[in-house]
Amino acid sequence: MTTESVFTGLKVLDASSFIAGPAAATVLSDFGADVIKIEPPGTGDPQRRLGSVPPSPRARANYSWHLANRNKRGMVIDLKSPSATTVLKRLVEWADVVVTNFPHGTREKLHLGYEEVSGWNPRVVYADITGFGDSGPDAGQPGFDLTAAWSRSGLLASTRDAGAPPTVPVWGSGDYMSAIAIYAAIVTALYRRERTGQGASVGTSLLASGVWATGTLVAGALADGTPFELHDRKTPVNPLINPYRTADDEWFMLVASPPHWPGLARAIGHPELLEDPRFANIEGFVKNSAALSELLDAEFRTQPFAHWKDVLGRERVTYSLIQTPEQAAQDPQLRANDIVVPLEGVSGLEETISSPVNLRGVPKVAAKRAPDLGEHNDEILAELGFGPAEIDELRAQGTIPGTTEGEASP
Repeated sequence: MTTESVFTGLKVLDASSFIAGPAAATVLSDFGADVIKIEPPGTGDPQRRLGSVPPSPRARANYSWHLANRNKRGMVIDLKSPSATTVLKRLVEWADVVVTNFPHGTREKLHLGYEEVSGWNPRVVYADITGFGDSGPDAGQPGFDLTAAWSRSGLLASTRDAGAPPTVPVWGSGDYMSAIAIYAAIVTALYRRERTGQGASVGTSLLASGVWATGTLVAGALADGTPFELHDRKTPVNPLINPYRTADDEWFMLVASPPHWPGLARAIGHPELLEDPRFANIEGFVKNSAALSELLDAEFRTQPFAHWKDVLGRERVTYSLIQTPEQAAQDPQLRANDIVVPLEGVSGLEETISSPVNLRGVPKVAAKRAPDLGEHNDEILAELGFGPAEIDELRAQGTIPGTTEGEASP
């Protein structure tokens, strides 16, 4: 039984790869859209191999592929083949939304530029994502989330402690952040089309998403603000916002403000600090941060995390255990809120991560495995009106693979 959802009946052509574009199409599929993903012959989308590339966690199941490509139908098309345009044109005419991340220039050569696509289907919402935007000296530069979203934006330089060199952040995080941006652009254009009947070209870049995520600091720089030094846990700018370690070697992040100070002083067993003039206001916390952080460090090291969870919770002081990804995967809060959901059809992988977009009272489509390479070629070509002889001819011309080439599981 098919679940009716917001985008049931919406048709999406996913002509993108690795990771932001496909993930945006996946969000649409979560709400019922029929997504056809096209891949090149041979090994397909590079994300099929991401789970085997260090430092991705080693696992038997291809978790990365199913995360960003679940609930789609898959085709293999050699877009460089002369007869590929015939197939691509029918796919575009079928689609409400086309998603691509081919670089400018390349997409036009493959007949995926906006002018040609909108000529075939004026109502289409054409969504693209680039590394560094459409204009400027670096518009043609290739971009990955670690370079464009993290490094170029100021985010990576700000996400480290004083004296520490830059590190490698969570790979793919900039892509998944950007996926929500391109999803939002698509939905905005669909709303406009409902009102005007007009298609649209929408887009974003990894750089734009990275700068948005670094917005507080970049906006401060635009205001000629004076930045603080990089964070130093021993002498933090604000000792009420700092990680601390417990007696059982757990780390938690304290995020308190001056109104929390009385509760925090009581929680650590030092109510007399409320009369200490050094800590009478935020200026005092900043000026005496080394002394207070040293005191908090010493106190938090005296008891296990369970103790602090109890007393900080009782005093309504904001904090969180700093969990590893492995701990987060087992956190019951994720399942209680359908952040982690069941996944159908994958051996060795029973769950995946749902997209962060939710409409209360509107069900998402149950997550099903991503397609094998070229799994739905003949099915989709038949739906597009190609007869058996035409499909055989496309296969003979190399536009689509032979019957056995695209059948390997990812």
